[in-house]
Amino acid sequence: MATVYRARDEVLGRAVAVKLFDVDVVDASRQESELAVLAGLDHHGLVNLLDAGVDHDASGRAHRYIVMALIVGINLQERLRGARIAARHIAEIGYDMAEALEYIHGHNVIHRDIKPSNILLVDYGTDAPRARAKLTDFGIAVNEDVERMTADGATTGTAAYLSPEQAAGATVGKPSDVYSLGLVLLQCFTRSIEYPGSVVESAVARLSRDPVMPSYLPEHWRDLLSSMTARKPSARPPARDLVSAFRQLAIAEGGRHKDADGDVFPGNDERVDTLDTIPDEALHRATAMAARLFDAPISVVSIVDHDRTWLVSHYGEEVEQIARKVDLSNPEAPRDELIVVEDGRTDPRTSDSPLVTGPVALRFYVGMPLKRTDGRTIGTLSVADFVPGTASESQLASLQDLAALIIAQLELRQAGLRIGGHTGDSVPITGARTEKGGETWIAPA
Repeated sequence: MATVYRARDEVLGRAVAVKLFDVDVVDASRQESELAVLAGLDHHGLVNLLDAGVDHDASGRAHRYIVMALIVGINLQERLRGARIAARHIAEIGYDMAEALEYIHGHNVIHRDIKPSNILLVDYGTDAPRARAKLTDFGIAVNEDVERMTADGATTGTAAYLSPEQAAGATVGKPSDVYSLGLVLLQCFTRSIEYPGSVVESAVARLSRDPVMPSYLPEHWRDLLSSMTARKPSARPPARDLVSAFRQLAIAEGGRHKDADGDVFPGNDERVDTLDTIPDEALHRATAMAARLFDAPISVVSIVDHDRTWLVSHYGEEVEQIARKVDLSNPEAPRDELIVVEDGRTDPRTSDSPLVTGPVALRFYVGMPLKRTDGRTIGTLSVADFVPGTASESQLASLQDLAALIIAQLELRQAGLRIGGHTGDSVPITGARTEKGGETWIAPA
C-alpha cells in the first residue's frame, strides 16, 4: 500500500516518518480515508499525524503522503523473536493498547488490523524497562458510520489476527479490535500464532474453535483472554473495561515480579539460567506440603538469581486475599542459615519489620535455605502464619527434606536441558504461582 521513509523536518529540525502511498496499489479514496481518520485522532497511544501533502513523480502522477512522528524502538512482532516477555510487560502492553482502543472507539473508529507489527514499542532512551506501546497503521481503519471501502463480502486485515466476523465477511464493529488484541496478547505468552496457515485455513479455524488457552496461564489471564476472544462479538468486553482490567493486572504483576530481566527491548542475555529450569510440579507439591506440615496458610519458595527474585507461593484459601499483599521477596542474597521466628512481635530480628508491624501482621516464620550441591545458597523455602507458632525438630527435618527435593529436581531438570537443548517449544515456568482450592496459576516471566 505504501512505503515509509525516515525523513527530516527541515523547519523544526526533527526526524519524522513519511508514508508515501503507491498509486498503483491504493486508490485515492483509501488514501483520503486514512488521512481523514488520522487527522481526527490525537492520543499518546497512537502514532499521530503531523502533516500531509501530495508529491508528483517524474511522470506527473500524484502520490499522497502523510508525515507522522518517528518512533524509535521496535514493533512487537520483532520483539517476539527475542527473549520471553515478562507477564508484567504483557499487561502493560495490553493496558496501552486498551487505552488506544478506548480512544479510537470513542471516536467511532475501528482499526481492523490489530497485529504485532502494528504495535510499536517506544524506546525513550531512559533505560526504563517500561516501554510505551503505540498503535500505528490505520490504512484500513474506518468510521463505524462509513461504508467499508471493499467489495461486498471482501475481507481486509491480516489473516492470522482476523476476528470471526472479519473472517466470515460480516459486519465489523469495535469488538473486532478487541478480539484481535486478545490474539496478539495470547501470542506474547505462547510465542506462536494461534491460527496459522493460509487465509482460508486460518479463517476456518477461528470459525470452528476458540483459541487454546495454555494450562500454565494464570486463571485471571485465561479468563480475560478468553473473554476477549469470544466468538460472539457481544460477549467481548468493551475497551473501556479492558483499560481497568489491564491496569489492575499490570499492578499485580509488577508486585509479583521483581525482575530486571524480561525487558521489553531485546539485547538481554539468552542464557538458560537457574530460574528458567525450575520444575513446576516439584514447586507446586513442595509449597503445598510445607504449608500442610506446619498447618500454616502461606508457604513460599523464593529464589534469587542475577538480582531477581522469583516467588512460587501456596496461599490457603481462607487467607488468599490478604496473602496476596505479602511480599517476601528480597533482592539481597538469601541467608545460609535456618531462620525460625516464633513470634515476630518479640523477636528482635523482625519486631520492626513492616510485615509484622503493618496491616499484614505476620507472626510466625520459618525460612529453610535452598542450597545447591556445590554449597551455594540460591533461595529459601519458607512458611508463614498470622499467629505465633513453634517448629519441632521433626517439622524442621521434613522441611529440610523438601528443600533438598526442590534442589534435586532443579538440578536434574537443568542437566536435562543442557543435554537435550533448550528449545522454544517448551515453556519454562518462571514467575509466581498461587494454589487455591486445588487450582493453580502461573505467571511466566
